[in-house]
Amino acid sequence: MHARTFSKKSFPALHFPLLATALICAMNTVCADWPAFRGPTRDGVVNQKLPTSWTQTENIVWRTELPGEGWSSPILVGKEAFITVAVPMADGGLDLCLIGVDTDTGSVNIITPLFKQPANAPKIHKKNSHASPTPLYDGTNLYVHFGHQGTACVSPQGLIQWKNDSLAYPPVHGNGGSPTIAGELLVFSRDGGDIAEVTALNKKSGEVVWQTKREVEVARQFSFCTPLVTEINGVQQLILPGSNVVQSLNPQTGEEIWRLQYDGYSVIPRPIFHQGLVFVCTGYNRPSLLAIAPTGSGDVTDTHLVWSSKVSIPHTPSLLPYQDKIALVSDRGVASSFVAKTGEQVWKKRIGGNFSASPLLSGSLMYLLSETGDCTILDIAGEPEIVETNELGERCLASLAVVGDDLLLRSDKALYRIRPAK
Repeated sequence: MHARTFSKKSFPALHFPLLATALICAMNTVCADWPAFRGPTRDGVVNQKLPTSWTQTENIVWRTELPGEGWSSPILVGKEAFITVAVPMADGGLDLCLIGVDTDTGSVNIITPLFKQPANAPKIHKKNSHASPTPLYDGTNLYVHFGHQGTACVSPQGLIQWKNDSLAYPPVHGNGGSPTIAGELLVFSRDGGDIAEVTALNKKSGEVVWQTKREVEVARQFSFCTPLVTEINGVQQLILPGSNVVQSLNPQTGEEIWRLQYDGYSVIPRPIFHQGLVFVCTGYNRPSLLAIAPTGSGDVTDTHLVWSSKVSIPHTPSLLPYQDKIALVSDRGVASSFVAKTGEQVWKKRIGGNFSASPLLSGSLMYLLSETGDCTILDIAGEPEIVETNELGERCLASLAVVGDDLLLRSDKALYRIRPAK
């Protein structure tokens, strides 16, 4: 195992002008095996056979300690894993940076500071960070989002292409939702203290192309959801839940296609499209899982809700599609499965612990990473059975990523590459 350790003093260049401080390495950017939050399919499903057993020292290719803090999940571009971090500065503020880690060696090759967060910035929730949205790669550039602090486009070599910090708003609990790509647009939510809105930027320039207000009555407007873009009956839909409403928008214009209203706020899980239905979790206080027929127009609250359930539904982890079912884990450690088209509960199993990371599915194996770093691997081919529980002993809120047949795991201290046992 290769171990690398960094301290704040390891990054003196973070306080120099931005372009001058990007550390650049030559790298292959032909492919992106894990280009976004929840991977290439955006739902956490992979075809590879992944590691099932590890400890802090066994089956670890390398462990690289990271500067600052952050809960963005890793993405993969060629042989480089990218995450974001918030690095403390001497004046009490933070350098919000993009970090590139060589997946062969664990070396930090790229450090690109993007925004400086002042010391008096709004406070965040104790489970959040100032670098929580996951970066995004479109085959040419990376898009890096820090919520109300700003959004940037960066080349795979770490060079800044553009920045937009003109869309500030009062956040509640900090930033969270990751952006998504819709053609030539970069789309994300702006659901904060006094705003509930969806925004699209031009990918090439960072300029605002359209903005769509939620137009819903809600006491708590803040939510942290990542949009889903999918084609349904030949029509592209951008589906994005917020407080009290999920909207389907035309991704090119922002025009609303349909909306369904519910009771919920601080919505986090990313929606999925499976078996002809859109699945949405409704957030706090008690979340519901909604199965929606995405074929209507206008307000479809009374006409297109196929089924709903309140049984052990997550506030934070996103859902998994599996065969004709939906699989999930609640924040309090209860895994369960529903028949997608009917809502019939197939099974329910208490795992224990608390969960924020979204699960991963490899074949019939469901990877459940707890907040204390325990990864339970659950075989859900039939009645669920625990295959293995791997203890890391470090706090984990970021979701797993995949490089080849290996796992990338981010803890509060380090980034790990985990390899299958020989």
